[in-house]
Amino acid sequence: MKRKNISTGTTWEPIIGYSRAVRVGDTIHVSGTTATGADGKLVGVGDAYAQTVQTLRNIESALRMAGARLEDVVRTRMFVANIAEWEKVGRAHGEFFGKIRPATAMVQVGGMVSPEMLVEIEAEAIVTSRAPSKPRAVKRETRARARRKL
Repeated sequence: MKRKNISTGTTWEPIIGYSRAVRVGDTIHVSGTTATGADGKLVGVGDAYAQTVQTLRNIESALRMAGARLEDVVRTRMFVANIAEWEKVGRAHGEFFGKIRPATAMVQVGGMVSPEMLVEIEAEAIVTSRAPSKPRAVKRETRARARRKL
């Protein structure tokens, strides 16, 4: 199967030697992701809910680059600096995944790269076949041909 590495261009990717996401076949693994904004600065300093929302937006963006969407996510792993913040993190996760309901875990960790980081999340997705809109038109065209033959 072909492997596709997805990079978001952060300075850490080449230094540490990782990709934001890796797609092999229909499976996508999204690396531990934090609340880093487009400008490279941490979003929501001191706010676990805001950091979780930004982190999940970053994951959603990585999934799009890999040809997937949130609905394809089958598993998340949430790492939090303070488990007492679980309700804030969980509420944000639920806002993104409440109907999708992937398997998940939330654990407290001893620390992250920056002490301002309160949340890091990993995700795994499996892209299922989606019926594109064009085959419907082809189907109609095929039916029209069949009628002409009659």
